[in-house]
Amino acid sequence: MRRLILFLSVLTLITFTSCSKKNNQPVQNLPAGTHAVKIIDKIDAAGYTYLQVDENGNQYWLAAPQTQVDKGETVYYSQGMEMKNFHSNTLNKTFDSILFVQSVSKQPANNSVTEAHSQTLNIPKEEISLTPLKDGKTVAEIYAQRESLAGKTIKVKGKVVKYNGDIMNRNWIHIQDGTSNNNQFDLLVTSKDQAQVGDVIIVEGTVAINQDFGAGYSYSVMLENAKIKSGTANY
Repeated sequence: MRRLILFLSVLTLITFTSCSKKNNQPVQNLPAGTHAVKIIDKIDAAGYTYLQVDENGNQYWLAAPQTQVDKGETVYYSQGMEMKNFHSNTLNKTFDSILFVQSVSKQPANNSVTEAHSQTLNIPKEEISLTPLKDGKTVAEIYAQRESLAGKTIKVKGKVVKYNGDIMNRNWIHIQDGTSNNNQFDLLVTSKDQAQVGDVIIVEGTVAINQDFGAGYSYSVMLENAKIKSGTANY
């Protein structure tokens, strides 16, 4: 009986050790475009997780929306956009090169790069009801009239639903106002001005269409170099 108990104990230990090693090993035969990297160092700041990683002996930095990961873990990413000589005001640090990625995960995505990008950037429509500006446009009107509005400066009022600060020397702000055109209800705004998720703001910027920043970041319409001031919500 004692031998049986000892045998089962050893078997359990071997199985546990094997599983632990397996979980720490990077997944083989990764989907096309997926990178497996081991975390050397991490810094959480201003909604981002900055990671120093090692990929097959090549060490570099990447940044992703804040994620709970630890040093020594293997994580996976697909899409990324490299920035040279990027200075983070929050960290007061300049990176010779850093890769901004859409997300990192502890398991590789099973879907394609395009599908993963679509799901990552899929911002849900919020229940919002705002009184439109008399001298401005709604989000729906901007999408519907984007060809004729290209290059013009316009105003729009919206609620901030997503905010990414200090990327390429500008802040990236997604707003909604409750209107939509062909299921297009989220408008990207770039600005030197700051905002917070949940703020209702009035934005005045230049309409740009068919913008492609690479790595899957493309927008049929957006507002650039916008000025921002507070708005009043009417729910």
